[in-house]
Amino acid sequence: MESWVRFLVLFLACLLPGLVESRIRHYKFNVVLKNTTRLCSTKPIVTINGQFPGPTLYAREDDTVLVKVTNHVTYNVSIHWHGIRQLRTGWADGPAYITQCPIPPGQSYVYNFTITGQRGTLLWHAHILWLRATVHGALVILPKRGVPYPFPAPHKEVNVILAEWWKSDTESVINQAMSSGLAPNVSDAHTINGHPGPVANCSSQGGFTLPVESGKTYLLRIINAALNEELFFKIAGHKLTIVEVDATYVKPFKTDTIVIAPGQTTNALITANQKSGKYLVAASPFMDSPIAVDNLTATATLHYSGTLATTSTTLTNPPPQNATQVANNFINSLKSLNSKKFPAKVPLKIDHNLFFTVGLGINPCPTCKAGNGSRVVASVNNVTFVMPTTALLQAHVFNISGVFTTDFPGNPPNTFNFSGGPPANASMATTNGTKLYRLAYNSTVQLVLQDTGTIAPENHPVHLHGYNFYSVGRGVGNYNAKKDPKKFNLVDPVERNTVGVPSGGWAAIRFQADNPGVWFLHCHLEVHTTWGLKMAFLVDNGKGPNESVLPPPSDLPKC
Repeated sequence: MESWVRFLVLFLACLLPGLVESRIRHYKFNVVLKNTTRLCSTKPIVTINGQFPGPTLYAREDDTVLVKVTNHVTYNVSIHWHGIRQLRTGWADGPAYITQCPIPPGQSYVYNFTITGQRGTLLWHAHILWLRATVHGALVILPKRGVPYPFPAPHKEVNVILAEWWKSDTESVINQAMSSGLAPNVSDAHTINGHPGPVANCSSQGGFTLPVESGKTYLLRIINAALNEELFFKIAGHKLTIVEVDATYVKPFKTDTIVIAPGQTTNALITANQKSGKYLVAASPFMDSPIAVDNLTATATLHYSGTLATTSTTLTNPPPQNATQVANNFINSLKSLNSKKFPAKVPLKIDHNLFFTVGLGINPCPTCKAGNGSRVVASVNNVTFVMPTTALLQAHVFNISGVFTTDFPGNPPNTFNFSGGPPANASMATTNGTKLYRLAYNSTVQLVLQDTGTIAPENHPVHLHGYNFYSVGRGVGNYNAKKDPKKFNLVDPVERNTVGVPSGGWAAIRFQADNPGVWFLHCHLEVHTTWGLKMAFLVDNGKGPNESVLPPPSDLPKC
């Protein structure tokens, strides 16, 4: 009997190698408070398993992942697996009140998803309130067993998670801002793997150390988990070879500085080819608009083995905060690998040509005394999104009426000099609504995102859930529908899940709506999301069960 079983296993392994090779990975995420000290100040923070940053979730392409999240804090909680396609499994995507009701205190929910056709660095984070300030971590998808990277194998891989730290409770920060109508206080420090590095007024504040051996090459999996700030990242005396962004391979290129927006990831090779010593690692803000940011540079140390701790560190100057050209040089260098194995399947025939303005506005708020009876809001096509109290995916699948409408506008209601100042003789007010844009299964979309200068032009890292897209073009000023498409890259554009809309400019993306469900589109600057810079696509089911949303799990939280 045993020989028959062995024969059957071997037969299946030959017939269906991918099926036998993929596995189920179980994780337990306990949401707990943890007293944590940074900047010589201690506060309780919400964490996963008491860790900041949280634990790394490892899987391989084609694996199924089950994460049991148990909520032991007083906040409602949900977790988003940022960049995972979630093919037909929108129930596991995580944004509260979009695809699920949040997990109440004392309850659990199992996120169950399969990683299909993806490998690389992503991140997971809380997707409710401002909890992702401390509830975040790396999500590392390794290639299938035996499949090499399309670049030289590194000696070692290291996660580098960039974030922000507030001495105050972050929920108090945003609650105070919402009641005042004004912008929230900026963070007190940036962090690299949870540590700001030495700072003034707190000499005991340590930093992260990256140990290296001379001559060896390392793969840095760099993640921007910050709430509100795009960041520059560089290492003194060393070049970085960029090989991947947002879990998609790119044509390798060398640079000394990367720019990375919240929600984005970048994989970079670094070779320890300088003389032995200690070298400064720096993460500093990028903001090319007159908007307040946390101007403290986070620092870490690249430490060659055998170097004495007393050795002085080789320093580097971060780029100026408003170094637009440094950012553009990096972004414009990103191209898809577009190889036989990893082709760039850019949609060429477009079914939906969409033009979305993204920016800020001002609405009345009688109780906002600090804002003189007004509050700052944000919008897409002048619609400030109102969060529902029933999850949109549940309302869609169960035909619950009155939760949302499908009349989100495909173009802005008014045309003006978008990248200039506020429109002449026009209100800066927005409309409110829970509006979705409906797409037929497998339809193709071109979406141009245009920043507006109604209050001030600003970068907007826009994230689309459930999809990757191709970033086919970007520019400064107002998008020109006749001239600009002629300059689009439709051959090897970079494939991403989060695109930076440049300050006072535009970005064009293309994707195919091959994933049914309700999928959130929002600015990944958390303050803008809070203010309403968000909307969602409703993608209808296709033909048959393989093109339809799976039934909801039995433990799906209730609102």
